[in-house]
Amino acid sequence: MATRQGLDSSIVNRLGADEQALFLAVKAEFDTDIVRVWTGIDDLTIDTETYTGAGQLLSISNVEESTDLKSAGLSVGISGMDTTVLNLALTENYQNRFITLYLGYLMGKTNEVAGTLVLFKGRMTTLTVTDTPQGSNISINAENRLIDLDRPSNFRYTKESQNFLHNGDTGFNRVASLQDKEIVWGKQSDTGSGGTGSGSNNRAATIARNRAEE
Repeated sequence: MATRQGLDSSIVNRLGADEQALFLAVKAEFDTDIVRVWTGIDDLTIDTETYTGAGQLLSISNVEESTDLKSAGLSVGISGMDTTVLNLALTENYQNRFITLYLGYLMGKTNEVAGTLVLFKGRMTTLTVTDTPQGSNISINAENRLIDLDRPSNFRYTKESQNFLHNGDTGFNRVASLQDKEIVWGKQSDTGSGGTGSGSNNRAATIARNRAEE
């Protein structure tokens, strides 16, 4: 754990303490508002941002890490929250919005943060709202950004795809003309004796034709 990427000195010092006060905090970034909750009570400040204490109403699935290059998902459950959180769940576009899970340490028995690290960051994929007599339960499933490796790309190395990404870019304008082009390199030209003059004329003709095609 002490060699984990993103582990700053405050966390390393806390790991050497005799007693540990751990907490988890979740930051869900919707379009019009951001939901911030943590596993304690009262308010908690992390990097000048205020997190609302959810206590046992906040449940988080196990966070899996491995040396394999693969995506490991996360599930977050919030129970009995106020109508603000419920309205966001019902009305907001949540898919592909960022959600971040922090692991942090408290200073003794206070709500002062000794240090945090990002345990998981990904995008929300599904959100389910279940009504119970005790209130509404919100369940969020998320995947980290490695899931993008499983998604096919619709872009190609063509003039059309490049202009869609960067309008006016001419970097791929000649790609189509290269498909059936014969390039004479290190051998005698079919149209001449292979001398310098013939090769220069061929290259000049090719450049002129490519410019005309643009």
